[in-house]
Amino acid sequence: MQLNWPNALTLFRIALIPVLGLCFLLPAPWLNVLAVVVFSAAAITDWLDGYLARRLGQTSAFGAFLDPVADKLMVAVALVALVAVNPGPWLAVPASIIIGREIAVSALREWMANLGAQASVAVSMAGKVKTTAQMAAIIMLLYGQSLGPIPLFDIGVVLLYVAAALTVYSMALYLRAAWEQLA
Repeated sequence: MQLNWPNALTLFRIALIPVLGLCFLLPAPWLNVLAVVVFSAAAITDWLDGYLARRLGQTSAFGAFLDPVADKLMVAVALVALVAVNPGPWLAVPASIIIGREIAVSALREWMANLGAQASVAVSMAGKVKTTAQMAAIIMLLYGQSLGPIPLFDIGVVLLYVAAALTVYSMALYLRAAWEQLA
């Protein structure tokens, strides 16, 4: 495996995962802002590594495998940390839906790849919109407070439910596409 810019960014995003957890869970009031910066940097590198891989012609099997793993790990750690700090069903339910979907769709993609039908479960527009809502929600929830009169945490909770609904919808699309390949 040759280390190129897209793969280096993906590895950097993986290295940020424990930093995110520590920043958010340690008991210093300013660390939630650092957690927002770390998560935002990870979200930006997620977009940037894909862009660079396509633009520079540096796509690789390693990158295709590792990029979604890095994304799912970052989101899962953020959601688990948020639920740990804010216990209760109002965050735990959408977090469970999102994490459960990510595991199920990852398994489905791997299974379809083994059948030679991975193109039928490619990323959809619904998945991209879900990811955008999810990232925005997590950033607002990590910040955890209002920004002047704007109740960012409350908006983040609403966006997390939007992301959970889109999660269920996009998973249904993946399952339907897979079902057509298996029937």
